[in-house]
Amino acid sequence: MPDISRSLNTTPSLYVVATPMGNLQDITLRALDVLRQVDVVAAEDTRHTQQLLTAHGIGARLMAAHEHNEQKAATQIIDRLTVGEQVAFVSDAGTPGISDPGARLVARVREAGHPVVPIPGASAVAAAVSVAGLEQGGFHFVGFLPPKSGARKTRLAALVGEADALVFYEAPHRVLDTVADLLAVFGPERALIVARELTKRFEQIVRMPLADAADWFAQDTNRVRGEFVLIVTGAPPETGLSAEAERVLGLLLDEMPLKRAARLAADITGASKNALYQRALELKSAED
Repeated sequence: MPDISRSLNTTPSLYVVATPMGNLQDITLRALDVLRQVDVVAAEDTRHTQQLLTAHGIGARLMAAHEHNEQKAATQIIDRLTVGEQVAFVSDAGTPGISDPGARLVARVREAGHPVVPIPGASAVAAAVSVAGLEQGGFHFVGFLPPKSGARKTRLAALVGEADALVFYEAPHRVLDTVADLLAVFGPERALIVARELTKRFEQIVRMPLADAADWFAQDTNRVRGEFVLIVTGAPPETGLSAEAERVLGLLLDEMPLKRAARLAADITGASKNALYQRALELKSAED
C-alpha cells in the first residue's frame, strides 16, 4: 500500500497530474503538493501551465513536452528519472494521455522501467457524464472522430448497436458537421447531450433529440464556440425476441417440456426467460 502521507514516492517517478479544464480552483491538494515538490514539470504548453503555477504560488521549473517534441522530451525525462529526479507531466487542461499528448511519453517511461503515478483530477469525460443523466449507466468513450465525413460515418456506423451511451470530443470548427453525421447515422430519436466549455465562464450543458440539434446550434452562433463533449444515448433495447432466440426455443420445444425449454433457451441465447416462456405458451396454444 502506498503511504498516503507522502506526495512523492521514494523511487523517482513520473507523475501524470490532472490540471483544471478552466476553473483554476478545480485542482486537488495532492496535485498542488506534487507540483511543488517535483524537480521539473513537463508541460504541453509551458506558458499556459505557468499561469496555473503562478496562481497557486508554485515556482516549479518547466520543460516543454508536446506532440511536436514528444520523443525528445521522453528521452530527457527518462534521463532525469535515471539520475534520481522526480518529474510531473501535465497537459493544457484535464487529464492528459487520452486525446492530449502524453500517451507515447508514458509508454516510453514505462518501457525504461520507471514508475508512472496517476494524480487524478479534472476530466472532461467524467464531468460531462456526471450531469448527462444516463439512466442505463454505462458509457463508451470514443474520443475524437475522424475529421472527414466519410470516415466519420463509417466509424459511427460501427457503433450504432452499442447499448451504452457514446462519448465524443469535438472541436468548434467541426462540431456542426459531426452533429449532422450523428443525425444521419443514429437517426432523429436518440438524445444528444452537448457539454460546451466545461467549468469555464460560458459553460453550457443541454440535452435534446438529435433531430433538434441543428436548429439549436443555428439559434446562436456562440454555441459553436469552445471545446465540446458530445454524448449520444445508447441503442434502445430490442423489443420482442430475436430470430435466433425464436429458433432455439422452437427446437427445444420439440424435445422437452415448455418450462424447461424456455429456461434452457434463456441460458443459451441470453434472452429474457419470462419473454421466452410467454412465447412458448403462444406457440403451444397455436398448436392446440
